[in-house]
Amino acid sequence: MSPTLRLTEQLLKRASVTPLDADCQALICSRLAAIGFQCETIASGPPDFLVTNLWAIRRVGASRPTPAKTLVFAGHTDVVPSGPLQAWDSAPFAPSYREGRLYGRGACDMKTSLAAFVVSIEEFLQATPEPALNIALLLTSDEEGPAVDGTVVVCKHLKERGETLDYCIVGEPTSVERTGDMIKNGRRGSMGGKLTVKGVQGHIAYPHLAKNPIHLLAPALTELVHMEWDQGNAFFQPTSWQVSNIQGGTGASNVIPGSVVVDFNFRFSTESTPDSLQSRLTRVLEQHELEYDLSWTINGLPFLTPPGPLVDAVRAAIFAETGLQAELSTTGGTSDGRFIAQICPQVIELGPPNASIHKVNEYINVTDVEPLKNIYRRVLVHLDELGRT
Repeated sequence: MSPTLRLTEQLLKRASVTPLDADCQALICSRLAAIGFQCETIASGPPDFLVTNLWAIRRVGASRPTPAKTLVFAGHTDVVPSGPLQAWDSAPFAPSYREGRLYGRGACDMKTSLAAFVVSIEEFLQATPEPALNIALLLTSDEEGPAVDGTVVVCKHLKERGETLDYCIVGEPTSVERTGDMIKNGRRGSMGGKLTVKGVQGHIAYPHLAKNPIHLLAPALTELVHMEWDQGNAFFQPTSWQVSNIQGGTGASNVIPGSVVVDFNFRFSTESTPDSLQSRLTRVLEQHELEYDLSWTINGLPFLTPPGPLVDAVRAAIFAETGLQAELSTTGGTSDGRFIAQICPQVIELGPPNASIHKVNEYINVTDVEPLKNIYRRVLVHLDELGRT
């Protein structure tokens, strides 16, 4: 069994359902401390939802004539709940092998990536004991949950300290068929809204004495559904606006409701801003003379890392290891990359195929494990060489 698989198994045995870390970070820290890393635990959140975060860094010697660049591997030790145990063919927190696959909750999202981080660093430092590159890990147990006491808190601490980050690889499962066939070099922004349109409640037989907010909203809703928010660009799809919930009425069939509540979400490209989207939406509501309340929640801003040192290093590593020409993509949901991108200019996401994430019988193909570790190691070698020029 390879060291990467062995460490993956050890992590999978820990039932680290958000916000629990179940000592995953302690296990990783013990490996990193043995090779010169300084490890710091940053706890955050209320007692009943305490989040564990790890910041670990190994700095190069102070004798270098120019400041060394810093590469951060980022990820999360928490996993989503397993769901009904009887639906699993094997216990979700007892790693097992069947037909060339390793099964367990977190196998794909993202404990294999974490193990690959650690082993790639160990192998790199064994071959290059005096690198020209600072290496760091940023781990949280609050990525699958509310994500308010995790990576965003660590990034705030690092910014306040004046810590400089240059490159970041997030271990999210980004691949499709084979490890390395797709990497994320950006993500769309996410902004939610809650709209309450007000009317006047009344008897359904006397509509002239009431004011139906659902009827009032319908024309505006139609206009918003068909609106083109932007056309996207070479890296991003056009901005999307989607309604997720509509609630109105008392439950009685003979009552006109006094209000209707609509939950919606923007997934937006770098061609739009939160301010521009908010302004255009409220303009439609005003044009339809609606009486309303509206609140906004910005879940994350879009980020983009165009081809350059990090993207080039990652794609070269993938090609050298697998022969694949990695596709650059910004599709999918959000990740903690949105927080790191606020303090780090180059952020990409690279991990194993994501077909089984969050599913019953989550798995990873054993044949994807070593290539992933080797790709991470090759990136370390490439960026270290770049730091010596």
